[in-house]
Amino acid sequence: MAGRLQPVLAGVVTALVGFASSFTVVLAGLRAVGADPAQAASGLLALCVASGCCAVWLGLRHRIPLAVAWSTPGAALLVATGPVPGGWPAAVGAFLLTGALIVAAGLIPALGRAVAAIPTPIASAMLAGVLLPLCTAPVRALVEVPRLAGPVVLVWLLLHRFARRWAVPGALAVAVVAIALTTTGPARLDAAPVIALTMPAWTLPAIVGLALPLFLVTMAAQNVPGTAVLAGYGYRAPLGSALRVTGLATALGAPAGGHAVNLAAITAALAAGPDAHPDPDRRWIASVTAGIGLALLGLGAGAATALVLLSPPVLVEAVAGLALIAALAGAVSAAVAQPHAREAAVVTLVVTASGVTLLGIGGAFWGLVAGWLMLLLFRRPAAPTPAEPDDRPGSAPGVPVTPRQAVPQRER
Repeated sequence: MAGRLQPVLAGVVTALVGFASSFTVVLAGLRAVGADPAQAASGLLALCVASGCCAVWLGLRHRIPLAVAWSTPGAALLVATGPVPGGWPAAVGAFLLTGALIVAAGLIPALGRAVAAIPTPIASAMLAGVLLPLCTAPVRALVEVPRLAGPVVLVWLLLHRFARRWAVPGALAVAVVAIALTTTGPARLDAAPVIALTMPAWTLPAIVGLALPLFLVTMAAQNVPGTAVLAGYGYRAPLGSALRVTGLATALGAPAGGHAVNLAAITAALAAGPDAHPDPDRRWIASVTAGIGLALLGLGAGAATALVLLSPPVLVEAVAGLALIAALAGAVSAAVAQPHAREAAVVTLVVTASGVTLLGIGGAFWGLVAGWLMLLLFRRPAAPTPAEPDDRPGSAPGVPVTPRQAVPQRER
């Protein structure tokens, strides 16, 4: 009996951690690009239901733990981008186009390879630049609302040290208590599900400045790492199938306000690891359970949005920033890992984080362009030189390092 319950409980934990850790990022992102409270609540609900349905379908079909989530880095990109020409309808059009591009990547292998061909330092630096402004919110909150932000940051630090997976949910719980204690007047939390459909519109700045960066961030920071996490636990993800399903779900959820659905990267290990079940062939139950749980949690999107509206905006951003600290650390580390590309990566990060808008197009696109130009301008010979030996452990100058033999993988 315990063996049967283990993957179910792991799935419940996956859903709770995934929702509580980053729903504030989603709401902040949707509001930043023009959604009103009802539209933001609708977008959160659409993402939960779409992600849940994809996880259930993919888990049952392939019998591997394919956890699905919304694009948290994509939501941070929305915060960094801000309002786009054409307003909320243009943002919805960009979400729809993002879904179409994800489907195309699943149908046309060459497109997926083209995304993978973006140099890792540049892609990682763009992600770091997107995340950096939001990750500074806890510092600003400590200055602007110290009595509210102080306990939130303290709890996050303690749980991050002793129970890492619960650090952000714990910080969120403290923020909820702080909001409840400081709110004056009657607080109305509407728990009814909200669906607010918007007719999409398309503008060139929204397509270039939002849709394309959102597609690239979702692929590079979610789908690719998600498959890597699964590979680390011995599973070969059916990437083409996953891209087609999540891309279709993104497109269907776009009119309701959902920005992007993808393979989970942050919470994937909770469903794919040995804690989900000792038998790897039974762990798919955890991802399916997580999908059902996430869809059910989406029914409370209206209440979550109303709660956020009661809070000082900087406090909500602080919780979102705490949720993204680990992602920022990983992005910065990957961006500066290759010495020959460090300057180009830093230029990409700086331009992206600046938040500049040129020709109606946001900083993420211009950061990518600036990084590419830096790489082309200062390209060095591919062959190693004595002045730049390979500094990896166990390697000698000019001697290639043999890749580690791949672990046998399971495919369903």
